[in-house]
Amino acid sequence: MATPLVQDLIESGIHFGQRASGWNPKMEPYIYGKRNGIHIIDIKETVKGLLLAKKFITRTVSEGKDICFVGTKRQAKGVIESRVRDVGMHYVTERWLGGTLTNFRTIRTRLKRLEELESIEQTDNFQSYSKKMESQLRRESKKIKRNLDGIRGMHKLPGALVIIDVRRETTALKEAKKLGIPTIALVDTDGDPDLVDIAIPGNDDSMRSIDVIVRELCLAAADGKQQRPLQNATAEQAERAQEGDDGSQPRRSRRAQFRADEPQAAEAGDAESSEHRGAEAAAARNA
Repeated sequence: MATPLVQDLIESGIHFGQRASGWNPKMEPYIYGKRNGIHIIDIKETVKGLLLAKKFITRTVSEGKDICFVGTKRQAKGVIESRVRDVGMHYVTERWLGGTLTNFRTIRTRLKRLEELESIEQTDNFQSYSKKMESQLRRESKKIKRNLDGIRGMHKLPGALVIIDVRRETTALKEAKKLGIPTIALVDTDGDPDLVDIAIPGNDDSMRSIDVIVRELCLAAADGKQQRPLQNATAEQAERAQEGDDGSQPRRSRRAQFRADEPQAAEAGDAESSEHRGAEAAAARNA
């Protein structure tokens, strides 16, 4: 009996690849056969890649890192926006701007500009500006929001990238590789699996297959977020055990410990000097 996950994958048509004439030979290990000139993807390889990706995402998110989903094709846009927003992760569905990762500081500057424009709009709705300036500011705000709204909460580089269609998102893959960010991708039979760290072989043109993959990966991200408090508590306990602090007594700094030891050292010095003076007086009397 097939599991519910396998049934969902088969019903979504994820095993239907591209035409055999346009395939990538590197995808040969993931292809089951050919029917009517179309490659059929091995569903076992799809499940294997999906489970590996879910495990990696859960561990990455539990460590306090976030995941960024990238899918700018029409079939992936609506799915990613609805699924990823619910789990509090980040996404890019409009257009991948060159330098989104490698020039992340500039991207954050543009997002700050968006916050300024939204603040002006809420304050006086651009009433203090001329009609021409108001039109320019509204156009600027709309453009920034369209391109960067999905990553406005991403204040640091993501822990991993999830890509839909490696042939379309080559710029994002190159930037992630340059920065050492792990990548997960849904790869069709015309794609190159060597471009990503974890490949999920499957149909990247079907909205239903994309929905199943994104749904499962978002569930893994949600599980990772639930494990974050437990991971933080475990890390704190390990740190206390390593430092020899059980939390029962507050630790003192080295300077405070030194100052606390000063009176004891002074008393010991006074006692030693008084004993020395008493010995000298006794010797004088004997003489």
